[in-house]
Amino acid sequence: MTNKSYWKDTAAIRERHCLPGDMNIDTVIIGGGMAGILTAYFLKQKGKECIVLEAGRIGSGQTRNTTAKVTSQHDLIYADLIRTKGEKQARQYAQANEKAIEEYKAVIRKMNIECDWEDCSSYLYTQEQGQRLHNEFMAAVRLGIAARWTEKTELPFPIQGALRFDGQGKFHPLKFLKAVSEDVVIFEHTKVRKATPDGVQTDRGNVKASNIVFACHYPFPIIPGHYFMRMHQERSYVIALENAPLTEGVYLGIDPGSLSVRSAGGLLLVGGEGHRTGENPNGGQYEQLIKRAGEYWPGGKEAYRWSAQDCMPLDDIPYIGRYSGGRKNWYVATGFKKWGMTSSMVAAMVLSEQICGRISPYEEVFSPLRMPGLKGMGNMALEGAHAVANLAGTSKLSEDAKENIRTTRCSHMGCQLSWNPEEGTYDCPCHGSRFDARGNLLVGPAQKGICKGGDRR
Repeated sequence: MTNKSYWKDTAAIRERHCLPGDMNIDTVIIGGGMAGILTAYFLKQKGKECIVLEAGRIGSGQTRNTTAKVTSQHDLIYADLIRTKGEKQARQYAQANEKAIEEYKAVIRKMNIECDWEDCSSYLYTQEQGQRLHNEFMAAVRLGIAARWTEKTELPFPIQGALRFDGQGKFHPLKFLKAVSEDVVIFEHTKVRKATPDGVQTDRGNVKASNIVFACHYPFPIIPGHYFMRMHQERSYVIALENAPLTEGVYLGIDPGSLSVRSAGGLLLVGGEGHRTGENPNGGQYEQLIKRAGEYWPGGKEAYRWSAQDCMPLDDIPYIGRYSGGRKNWYVATGFKKWGMTSSMVAAMVLSEQICGRISPYEEVFSPLRMPGLKGMGNMALEGAHAVANLAGTSKLSEDAKENIRTTRCSHMGCQLSWNPEEGTYDCPCHGSRFDARGNLLVGPAQKGICKGGDRR
């Protein structure tokens, strides 16, 4: 079966023109996914002139590959946040994401958007870590979240318990994005090559801007910010099943290898089998998902399959705010850790306030300028060691690849690429860049391909 997202197959967004040439603007936003479009929408509402530059098509990156859960329940997060960041910042995180859910509803009502929005409950479940999940329940209650403990779910297998958050949501992300994008100025097929203190240089012209927002999934400048030292990327997989019982709630297991479950458009979406990008030498993720789904939903038939890639921050908190201390007019939204829909709205809320010279009540916990803490420092050391190991690695091109590929080194920082047999790509285990079988760039932070004769895209 060809990999194809259900969202992409059931929504069409009209194509925009590329940048017509040099331009001056107050704010330029790099990236036409959910975070970039929402930030532009909020800025327009606040009276700021801005444009969005998208290298491909609107929503063609991670937004079309999400499971589209809109929830403040982000795996096991709150007990750890209280322990490592303190109750004040943990409450900021909770309130920001709860507010994000309400903002989605407000935009949908205001614009009368038909995007299959459903209010629902979100569940974390466990089959073997009941005490750990109960600790998360207590932390959520302490922070003012209307959380409940239950042992009853719609899942077809026994559990020790589940943590339930009511008042959450699920929707069709591209139908929503289609409507919101009509209200902002977007230039597609315009690749940003370089960012400067006062603007960006693209393959279609230069844009001079007072503010620059990096909403392009993974910020590509190596310096400043050093985001390559502060994140890694992971891939995860989804299959959509016909003829399977649907769920009203959305589910995520906390045990190793657990599944993500939600329904959409008469299909049951089952996700899992994730791994660090570049560490998938044997493949087989989809087959394993199909096998497991067959055990729990034996009547289900695969209708779609797709994969996503997520930036994983050192301390489990997204980087949303000023890009670095040395670039006061640069802003960033990245490191969403598999919670891109809610985090995109949080980013739009925080960044639009900061660009307008206001203080967001949520900015402290998400600040990219924060100290990483003991946990973050430990993870940074591990990331550094991982990069060094892959910089030293060697690999030979296959005979088939030699015709098109000039190197198996990533064009970002030279790490040794790994062949991904599941998706037929060359993936970077250091920072997550991906290239197709002919060496063309698919996903950054790399800015160019590894094919002979230059990138053909």
